[in-house]
Amino acid sequence: MVLFDTLSKRFLSTYGSNWTITPNFKRLEEKCVVFDNFYSGSLPCMPARREMHTGRYNFLHRGWGPLEPFDFSAIEELNQAGIYTHLVTDHSHYFEDGGATYHNRYDTWEGFRGQEGDRWVPRICSEPSLNKNLLNKQGMSAVQHYANRSRITSEEEMPSVRTINAGLEFLDHYKEEDNWFLQIECFDPHEPFYVPEKYREMYHNGASEDAYNWPAYRPVDNTVTCDKLDDLKKEYAALITMCDHHLGRILDFMDENKMWDDTMLIVNTDHGFLLGERGFMGKNYMPMYDEIVHIPFYIHDPRYVRRTGRRNALAQTIDIAPTLLEYFDVNIEDYQMDGTSLKPVIENDNKIHENILFGIHGSHINIYNGKYMLMKSPEKENQPLVSYTLMPTNIRGFYEKNTLEQGIMIKGNRFTNGIPCVKYPDKTYINPMQFGDLLFDLEADPMQENPLSDKAVMQEMCVKLKKEMEKVEAPEEEFIRVGLVK
Repeated sequence: MVLFDTLSKRFLSTYGSNWTITPNFKRLEEKCVVFDNFYSGSLPCMPARREMHTGRYNFLHRGWGPLEPFDFSAIEELNQAGIYTHLVTDHSHYFEDGGATYHNRYDTWEGFRGQEGDRWVPRICSEPSLNKNLLNKQGMSAVQHYANRSRITSEEEMPSVRTINAGLEFLDHYKEEDNWFLQIECFDPHEPFYVPEKYREMYHNGASEDAYNWPAYRPVDNTVTCDKLDDLKKEYAALITMCDHHLGRILDFMDENKMWDDTMLIVNTDHGFLLGERGFMGKNYMPMYDEIVHIPFYIHDPRYVRRTGRRNALAQTIDIAPTLLEYFDVNIEDYQMDGTSLKPVIENDNKIHENILFGIHGSHINIYNGKYMLMKSPEKENQPLVSYTLMPTNIRGFYEKNTLEQGIMIKGNRFTNGIPCVKYPDKTYINPMQFGDLLFDLEADPMQENPLSDKAVMQEMCVKLKKEMEKVEAPEEEFIRVGLVK
């Protein structure tokens, strides 16, 4: 599995882009099934990875956090079935408080330092070299990133390139072996869009030192001109082209070693990104529009005659875990996953989901059935909001003391696999109420430009949403928060 972070499908030639340079993503069409309706479930980074392990939605029960002691992990299940698992990654969130239990599920792992605000290179903020305001981004992560760059002076030293190299080294050693799973996970093309000049020159000429390559998560205002947004998209495209180049090295290796005959390949991402579209930059505080949640997905399964072509059936990140387990003949009937194997879609484009859910904890709760998409807003104060966890951590720290003091031990349920856990009151920086409920007909309005005000359809989708939330045993507080009292 080759996993890129923040890879937007609208920047890939496979999905219709006519200006970005992505020949190797396009090349995947020759060997892979391409999914046209693949969606994120829980966002952003670590909630998505929890879904990849558990096959269950994360966002209804808690926000960003590690795998829980009560979680089922498909990776651990593969280990127990005799499948060797190895992770190579430069995604620094794995090694912070909010993600520190994922990489240890693999038999072995390799990590490469230096991406974004990875607390790696020692820095003293008074150093002049760290006070340059060149990255269009405020805060410690920007200062840290600039310090990290002092040790990254060539493409070969970039963490994502070192990650790809480590993955290729594993493949070279074990290409003749059976029963292994390799996850090559690159933080790129996540922002900042820091990329060698040779890729930037494919899109524009200009000094990289003052490039607009790290957008703050905020609405677009009059300080961000159309020219700046155009430059920002080019910087992002240049980084995607670098990812494409190194993806090509993996495809070359598979060609040269005839690995397509007996090796599954998945190429995927966790979510997309808004670069000025709809007046927003970012991925987390606005409604989860198509540009964010509708993501690219490629899979090559050597067992089937129909190994290429497009598939239209709805699928999601929650389907990855059961797909891996089914591929390795690991029994999945005993595990109540929200996802299901992609096998019926790959074989015959058969429907596996009537409805899918997606969202960010504390924001809209969203449902899509292939035609209508409802983004259900909280009512009034976005409360009550709770977290179910035995791991009370955020991205880089623990829950605040006053939150810990209010924790209540509750009985085990489906989400906790029967294990008692603690329910904590939660809060969020997100203000979804400013957008209200949003309803779209994506068949008639795929760009989501014309929200519907059809009361009958709204009622129908609310009924479906409540039913799906009940199916996954969402906390009672979530029903109250969005006005769907249980």
